[in-house]
Amino acid sequence: MIDHLAIIGATGVVGREVIDLVRERSFPAGRIALFASPRSAGEKMNVNGRELIVEAIHEDKLSDVDIAIFSAGTPVSEEFAPVITRNGGVVVDNSSAFRMTPDVPLVIPEINADDIATHKGIVANPNCTTIMMLMAVAPIHRKFPIKRIVVSTYQAASGAGLAAMNELRTQTRDVLDGREAVPKQFPHPIAFNLFAHDSATAENGYNGEENKVVAETRKILHEPEMAVAVTCVRVPVLRAHSESINLEFHEPVSCEDVRAIFTDCPGTRLVDDRAESHFPMPVEASGKDDVFVGRIRQDISLPDGRGVELFVCGDQIRKGAALNALQIAERLVEIAAAT
Repeated sequence: MIDHLAIIGATGVVGREVIDLVRERSFPAGRIALFASPRSAGEKMNVNGRELIVEAIHEDKLSDVDIAIFSAGTPVSEEFAPVITRNGGVVVDNSSAFRMTPDVPLVIPEINADDIATHKGIVANPNCTTIMMLMAVAPIHRKFPIKRIVVSTYQAASGAGLAAMNELRTQTRDVLDGREAVPKQFPHPIAFNLFAHDSATAENGYNGEENKVVAETRKILHEPEMAVAVTCVRVPVLRAHSESINLEFHEPVSCEDVRAIFTDCPGTRLVDDRAESHFPMPVEASGKDDVFVGRIRQDISLPDGRGVELFVCGDQIRKGAALNALQIAERLVEIAAAT
């Protein structure tokens, strides 16, 4: 049990999911405080059956926080996370602010939970796309070392927040009613369309999302030279990301070997029914904690048996953000109780 949990960015799509998960998972906190931007201050939210008022985040209100879960974006994390840590609290950060800071652990609890114990006040939550991929790839890599990963992502509007989800709804209605789809949150129409991920393209030709996946994968797996190639695409799906993953191994690996891993793999669900052509789909993964894994098949372009392909779907808001953060917080409580 901790005394004081702070949820920062409480009124956003991820913050609201954190609040739901606190109730669902009976998170052990004596007191919970909700913070957001000044424009959201005063909103009332139900937390564990109690009505709490959202406060505008301010340094003076953070002095006695034990654990803070940040889901308010990089600028807020950069400004207020040091306030928490200076006063002895621990930050679980959903933004990209600290992910690649060398002494900040970047954690997916099912994969590298031991790294949490090395924290110096901040534990970073990985990018949602990285989480979805590694929930499938890491358990395979533990048993069959991977030489190269090639992944193409199909990313839902939820990854860009509540306003982007609403834009998909609005544009879909507009197009069906014969009106033009006018983009506001996205750079291009999202209804009945797809486009390269809406992060800036770097000098290497990869966009920000793609470069994050490469760097974060290497850090989480402790494989600084891991070969990773990524193409990230935004698609007109409301919630839950999908990924097509191609793995090349150092030695031959059968699809049966890979499928066996997911018959009992925490945080994943095997959905691989060839007879019924039933494989992972975002409509089924939405709202679920597990990452769905399926379409496991031999890569026929590598006749020596060193390649396997698979397809995954996972809820970006839950496991891709809120759930992963709360799992980290749960582990921090366990560590504190053991010391």
